[in-house]
Amino acid sequence: MKYIYRFADHLISVDSVHDEVHKLCSLYRVDVPTDTVQTGEIPLDSDNAFLQDFDAPVDFAVKTTQADIDFERARSEQSRENPGFIQADAYLETLAVYRKIAEKMPDYGTVLFHGSAIAVDGEAYIFTAKSGTGKSTHVRLWREMLGDRAVMVNDDKPLIRIAPKCPARVTEVEIPSDTADDLNQRKETGNDVEKSPGIQLADCTKERIMVYGTPWDGKHRLSTNIAVPVKAICILERGETNRIEPIDVRRAMPMLLQQTYRPINPLQMAKTLPLVDRLAAGTPLYRLHCNMDPDAARVAYEGMCKPG
Repeated sequence: MKYIYRFADHLISVDSVHDEVHKLCSLYRVDVPTDTVQTGEIPLDSDNAFLQDFDAPVDFAVKTTQADIDFERARSEQSRENPGFIQADAYLETLAVYRKIAEKMPDYGTVLFHGSAIAVDGEAYIFTAKSGTGKSTHVRLWREMLGDRAVMVNDDKPLIRIAPKCPARVTEVEIPSDTADDLNQRKETGNDVEKSPGIQLADCTKERIMVYGTPWDGKHRLSTNIAVPVKAICILERGETNRIEPIDVRRAMPMLLQQTYRPINPLQMAKTLPLVDRLAAGTPLYRLHCNMDPDAARVAYEGMCKPG
């Protein structure tokens, strides 16, 4: 069965063996009416008329087979303490689908990142750490402290898109007709463009880094189908007292590389490494030493929320 989804602003066709992945991703489907998505009443039959009428081109397609499911089972058994535990094919296929998506995403300036992303007042803070450190617990403290101001983007595996720097050019916006000749002359000479009426200079100093919700959101199933600009990335470490400090790219890079999905395909891996470099260079980076007291959230938030 095949349906179309939007992940990180890209349309992706997913063709699967089982329907579990389509149930998981139902809020991200784009080939059904909005009201059915909101109510969860989404048809899964192959004769869905809305799918037949949806003719927007997809960016790429993924298709899973039993071999992909078996591959996920082998990887899962290698990483578990109890290798005799048998996981259902339908669940393993959800992992296979996300792996295939993550393998392709570097082509679109996007990586899968292992971390917990929370949005506060329209800006996202991403916490990452070694497994078992307490990312989800810490983010829960943020939600308790900030209430409705805080929205979970994704508690486990969000997508991060690193948009290329804009070209160094003038952007025209609502230029009055009587200034058009003057504008062209100034663009040719480079004189006083920023003072021209109706002219806006593009900001080419920063990457545009966005984090996106996905349905692969951890055991607590905390995510929202939204896109939010990234305010900061914070590496979490356990400590007896709560303190936060900015860190440079050199100190942050080992953890960022470890927590970014590393494609199996060598060519895709080669595309991923520069994206991680750009992510690190374009985002304020912090290290938080914390316990699980509520004050840890205050220390972290106050340390990162300053305008930057």
